[in-house]
Amino acid sequence: MSASSVEIVLTKAGRTKIRYPAAVVSDDGTRLTVRAPWAADGTRDFGFVRFEPGDVFTEHYWRDRWYAVKEVRTADGTLKGWYCDVTRPAVLSDSGTGTGTGTELTVEDLDLDLWCSADGKTVLRLDEDEFAASGLPERDPRTADRARRALDELELLASQGWLSSLAADRP
Repeated sequence: MSASSVEIVLTKAGRTKIRYPAAVVSDDGTRLTVRAPWAADGTRDFGFVRFEPGDVFTEHYWRDRWYAVKEVRTADGTLKGWYCDVTRPAVLSDSGTGTGTGTELTVEDLDLDLWCSADGKTVLRLDEDEFAASGLPERDPRTADRARRALDELELLASQGWLSSLAADRP
């Protein structure tokens, strides 16, 4: 990896869920923005949106916020919407490969998600049942509270149209 690329490492319950290379678009020390093609195999149909080969994700990760915002576009640039993950703050580090060239951005998925359609009319809170079943609310109530507050903040950002401009620096 060069300084203009990073390996995204999404973990869940202590295990790596997926890892993929991404091009660094910007990094202001707090928010790291990357661009990457759809990294999973094949198509994933959620019912309200399909992620498929050729889709391009512009992903915004914060080192001080409990979420990530991913703008999703088709290969021809048509906006599908924004998929938001509730996560612990992102951690950027050397991958430990010993080459000095590997940089990883590690993000811990906390199960809660939010979808906002391109027109902003559909905002869906996702996976709240999965979050409850994870045991996190009982095991770590403080983290669970932070996760719920992050989902509420994302829903507010989406409902007020702030995801499209990423004016997430507002209170």
